[in-house]
Amino acid sequence: MKLAVLKISGKSLETFFENNRWEAPLKKLRMVYDGVIIVHGAGKNITEWSKALGYEVKFVDGQRVTSKEVMDVVAAVQSGMLNTKMVSKLNSIGIKAIGLTGIDRGSFVAKVVDEKLGYVGVPEQVKPIDWIYNLINEKVVPVFSSICCDKDGNLINVNADIFTEVLAASLNAESVFFLSDINGVVINGSVQGYINDREILEGIINGEITDGMIPKLNSCVELLNKGIKKIWIGSSNLESIFENASNNQQAGTWIVQSS
Repeated sequence: MKLAVLKISGKSLETFFENNRWEAPLKKLRMVYDGVIIVHGAGKNITEWSKALGYEVKFVDGQRVTSKEVMDVVAAVQSGMLNTKMVSKLNSIGIKAIGLTGIDRGSFVAKVVDEKLGYVGVPEQVKPIDWIYNLINEKVVPVFSSICCDKDGNLINVNADIFTEVLAASLNAESVFFLSDINGVVINGSVQGYINDREILEGIINGEITDGMIPKLNSCVELLNKGIKKIWIGSSNLESIFENASNNQQAGTWIVQSS
């Protein structure tokens, strides 16, 4: 089964909700692939809600420090408000969609990776995911919020890029597309048409790749290592996926294996 995973960043959701320029390319993507799975973030909205409630907003290497109180905000905003709005929008244009989280059916369990980050973890597939394939066979688009839980049922904040990596690998997806508010990966002041795993590591070490791009590009490297070769990062203009990145800086960056 030829599958594509489309990750939409929290920063790109405003474009998703406010205009329909993504509608035609999304439908085109569904014609190219047997199934499309969407994962979304919620960073900007979570930050705004956390500040409004008086909670500290802090990040370490692009990952949100998440107290129990902030975890409640993450769940309310990401899995509640935004996931529901996305599913509603998709269904309104004739795309059958269903809202899901990393908790559903117990297929994924997250482990806390660093106590200083709080309720933040990395998921692992622990049960079969046949039910996701069943949805795809019914021409339904699964729309995942990246929230998971640990083995004891505690809610865990999982970076949406990391969840995308684990989900795509579990599904043996052919392609993974990361939509954000950037035109692509910037090195030496310019958007790169292509970047390989070695250059990503060098960019992180020398400080050219920072903040939220660190977990995103680390996830891309992991996807390469797991055999997924068609990986793209770019702006919220979904049409860019079908353009030649080497000839158009607006068309994003393709992530490739170093030779």
